[in-house]
Amino acid sequence: MTTALRDDRAVFRFSGPDAHKLLNDVVTGPIPKTEGPAAWWALLTPQGKVLAEGLAGWFEEALWLDVHRSVADDFFKRMRTYRLRAQVVIEDLSATHRVGFTQDTEPGGVTHTDRHGAVDLGWRTIAPVEETAGWLADGTIYARERIAAGIPQLGADFPPGEVFAHDMGLDLLDGIDFDKGCYVGQEVVSRMKHRGTARRRPVLVTGVVAPSSSPVLAGGREAGTLGAVVDGGAVAILRLDRVTDPAAVTVAGQPVTVSLPLWATYHFGESGPDA
Repeated sequence: MTTALRDDRAVFRFSGPDAHKLLNDVVTGPIPKTEGPAAWWALLTPQGKVLAEGLAGWFEEALWLDVHRSVADDFFKRMRTYRLRAQVVIEDLSATHRVGFTQDTEPGGVTHTDRHGAVDLGWRTIAPVEETAGWLADGTIYARERIAAGIPQLGADFPPGEVFAHDMGLDLLDGIDFDKGCYVGQEVVSRMKHRGTARRRPVLVTGVVAPSSSPVLAGGREAGTLGAVVDGGAVAILRLDRVTDPAAVTVAGQPVTVSLPLWATYHFGESGPDA
């Protein structure tokens, strides 16, 4: 069984009688109460911008979350603030545990399906550092799969506090629980849902010969920027209304191919109101 190390992820463990309630009341996703599939979630600002995102899975009476290392300290600080008097133990395991990715047979231990809506990438597994010596130290293995599926990732594709939940497709990939009560940023998420089509959405860009963060031009106008580039492919969160002619999109002066993820319900050229 081949497991690839995702060394850009930090691990947190939430346990105690109020662990589920705390997370369910603060982040966007449908947080699980029992073992089974993990949930994609995001922590938002009150203005609806994404500060952290990852998977949350239940294992041995606790919730196990992963976030990008660049936002781990801020996430830990914010969650301790939101905890108040709740009976929750929040453990920062970034120094003692690692996150891995595999598409082979389900590994044992702290393992959950790496699923975003209908997109099943494989398995997310978490293990103590001493048990990961045999993992492949190649972060492009996971990146290649998620990019091909059109899944954007905070830290790799965009910085914290820059995009809305709808911009990264959380609403279409089961990263938002629209049936639960309030959570941080819920009013903005609800407003974007009920006002109609979001203006920016994830788009696949291939044939790239430029670095990440390069501007994507549609008909000479900037529509967004590239996320992480792997094998000439990237996910970019683009203004759909500016991509009226997909054949006229360029990056660094070179033509590129843009296409929509298989899970997309949106189209090039359509527009929607801002948040």
